[in-house]
Amino acid sequence: MVSVKNLVKHYGDFCLDVSMEIPDGLVTGLIGKNGAGKSTVIKSILGLVKPDSGKVMVFGKEAGKLTPKEKENIGVALSDSGFSNYLTLEDVTKILCKMYGDFHESEFRALCKSQGLPFDKDLKNFSTGMKAKARVLVALSHKADLLIMDEPTSGLDIEARNEILDIMRDYLEENEKCSILITSHISSDLEGLCDDIYMIHEGKVILHEETDKIIGQYGLLKVEEAMYAKLDKSNIIKTKKTDYGYECFTSEKQFYIDNYPGLVVENGNIDELILMMTGGK
Repeated sequence: MVSVKNLVKHYGDFCLDVSMEIPDGLVTGLIGKNGAGKSTVIKSILGLVKPDSGKVMVFGKEAGKLTPKEKENIGVALSDSGFSNYLTLEDVTKILCKMYGDFHESEFRALCKSQGLPFDKDLKNFSTGMKAKARVLVALSHKADLLIMDEPTSGLDIEARNEILDIMRDYLEENEKCSILITSHISSDLEGLCDDIYMIHEGKVILHEETDKIIGQYGLLKVEEAMYAKLDKSNIIKTKKTDYGYECFTSEKQFYIDNYPGLVVENGNIDELILMMTGGK
């Protein structure tokens, strides 16, 4: 679906240099701190940013050369863009009817109503959460095969987030070939939705792993000074000094459970992954 090969883009002293794949039918997460380069990757895939070098292929074609018709097969929800705040959802619906030949108006209206979104109110009067819901539903409205979702659940409470994630899961069940690239600062959203995760830091991919492996095989060791000196470090990815000794992030937590009785081993998660991969040594 999407192939990013040696994408290089310079902004002053910052250099993005990324390779990644978004396979057909899978949900891929892109994580990293603010300023890591996530937005540039997304905008390069959408053809909004021209790479200094490298190739970004979408549907087997260079992203910047997609025709307007081919672009209709991409659904987009960007955190920093959307329709004018002076439009109503009714206005947006009319625009979508003209933009997309495969716009499903009745389904779009039903989903908006189910999420409590009024059609007669200016978008400027929507809450942050309502705007986030509207962006997601617009992205899903024309049955695209590729969805680019930038912080789609930002500003939502846990109930509303789960509703949006359920809508996306339902969409995936109905559109098996659909691929999704999603960024989020909410680890539970990614853990419950993504098949794999790319982690980007300072413009580079520093980790690519299946989500199930991060949750099932990765772990955080809490090690006192004396034990750390004797610890087999062959399966340690990152280490951070603490008051009591060390925190060690590993991709093989079972190895340490089996070989170091009494060692504190916590399950891995995306929050710990971000903290240790960007802050550990």
